[in-house]
Amino acid sequence: MIKLDYYPYTDNNSATMEKLLNSENVKSALQAKGWTQKDLAAQLDVTPQAITNWLKGIDFPRPDKLLKLATALKLTFSALVVSSSEDQPVIAFRKKGAAKTTNEHITKAIAMGSLLKPLVPFLPGIHALRSSIANPSTSYEALQAIAKEIRQRIGLGAKAVLGYEHLIEQFYVNGAVIVPVMWGEKRQHKNALHILLPKEQITFIFLNLDTRLEDFKFWMAHELAHVYTPDLAGTEAGEDFADALAGALLFPQSIAEAAYVATQKQMDSNGELKVLKRYASEYRISLFSVFSEVERFYKTHRLPGLRCVEKDVHAIRNTERGKLISEILFNPLPPMPAEYIAATANTFRSAFFVALKAMIKANGVGSGYVQQVMDISMQDAASLVKELSD
Repeated sequence: MIKLDYYPYTDNNSATMEKLLNSENVKSALQAKGWTQKDLAAQLDVTPQAITNWLKGIDFPRPDKLLKLATALKLTFSALVVSSSEDQPVIAFRKKGAAKTTNEHITKAIAMGSLLKPLVPFLPGIHALRSSIANPSTSYEALQAIAKEIRQRIGLGAKAVLGYEHLIEQFYVNGAVIVPVMWGEKRQHKNALHILLPKEQITFIFLNLDTRLEDFKFWMAHELAHVYTPDLAGTEAGEDFADALAGALLFPQSIAEAAYVATQKQMDSNGELKVLKRYASEYRISLFSVFSEVERFYKTHRLPGLRCVEKDVHAIRNTERGKLISEILFNPLPPMPAEYIAATANTFRSAFFVALKAMIKANGVGSGYVQQVMDISMQDAASLVKELSD
């Protein structure tokens, strides 16, 4: 089910196709709002001539102005921009709870992807056999077969703990660039952001370190599933498959079966929850992940269910929360720029800041670029640029 495909890395940055604004849609949106081009220019803090040049295709707005334009006119990226779908960054969010992804979120992420394109030539040459899943399926049997194959390739037995180091290694060998960020536990609507650049065949994975320890590994596994299935990235089917494969990878059938058998020896739901908590601790994943995989096991095999229910699991999770990954990695918080950059390279095996440093020296990009491409504050961006410029 897993196949290896060769994706050649290219240093050709001129392959990016030019984009044009959909001038008719922009004009229609202006008319609906009763705005003139001059009014729009004032909203975006640009000159009227800049608006004229955009609509005539003489120039194209920078990503920050593109985002403001989409927000002001309430247009989606696809309605606003005429571009090759082959060239457009493919976006997938790992959202927080029931947070809603808006057009503004999507446009902003696509703008971040466009900004990442000039960074690609500065990444180390990537010539690798990359793994892909030929026929992704969310059926229980298929997921277990895929998970088993991946674990065998990593060198893990059926009941071994899948560690962070195994996931990081898979990102690394499959040409995915991890960008660890500290977006806050509640400030953003996303815990992770997946940006695939189709023409460059490079994937950037933004992982929010302000995430609880028990959840972080699942989100990493979820993002790895996207790396294995690039054709599904950005789709509901892709999200469903990524969630399902993450669970199967972290807590496969052999472990789920053992946990289920142990729960059946308990006298009540409290005893069952203690068993599930013990497995969650041993495999360093959330109690909810363990509960979900045990539930999938007994439902698939039509066995009697557990007495504890999802509400009980969430009640425990809400009172017994682990530390944030950022708290574990850095003490004190926030980290100094040098410490943060070093952790990106050493802990996450990421060449992101290596490439960014080379780009800063070659092209003289400043804090504004870093602020937009990482979606961080200007103050933090300035500190990183200073460190990378020394």
